[in-house]
Amino acid sequence: MEQKASVMDEAAIRRALTRISHEIIEKNKGVEDLVLVGIKTRGVPLAERVKKRINEIEDVHLPGGELDITLYRDDLTYNKESREPELVDSHLEVPINGKKVVLIDDVLYTGRTVRAAMDALMDIGRPSQIQLAVLADRGHRELPIRADYVGKNVPTSQKEVVTVSLNENDGLDEVSIFQK
Repeated sequence: MEQKASVMDEAAIRRALTRISHEIIEKNKGVEDLVLVGIKTRGVPLAERVKKRINEIEDVHLPGGELDITLYRDDLTYNKESREPELVDSHLEVPINGKKVVLIDDVLYTGRTVRAAMDALMDIGRPSQIQLAVLADRGHRELPIRADYVGKNVPTSQKEVVTVSLNENDGLDEVSIFQK
């Protein structure tokens, strides 16, 4: 794949996450009963960054967690040797029953990942509300799903790929568009 453009650098990602943090606080009129849950893999460090900013802004300890949606996807990844689905694991710091859960992911595309995440959450508990925050929304939805908080809208064609690189996973912060 050939890189076409870098659409967010480290500073732009930091500003977007700070704005999303403030928007989450405003929309929820504070942070009471709020839980931030990152969708594995890159949603987890993004959720941690948003959680850290909200904790600094509100001077609280906001609970969080990470969600493995492997078994809920309609395109399961199988281990080549055992032919079993590969599980990473989910971990939530608090029960989510009656809580407002903000799912956080890197890129919103078809909506299938978010649908799988909502199914996984509902098997864990019954939140009072589920909201969605994404760093990049590239369009091309196949399901009626939209983000409540968006770092950047990135118009793309079906022949392009949006890639998010994060320091925690990749050694740098960048959102790029690649040509397939």
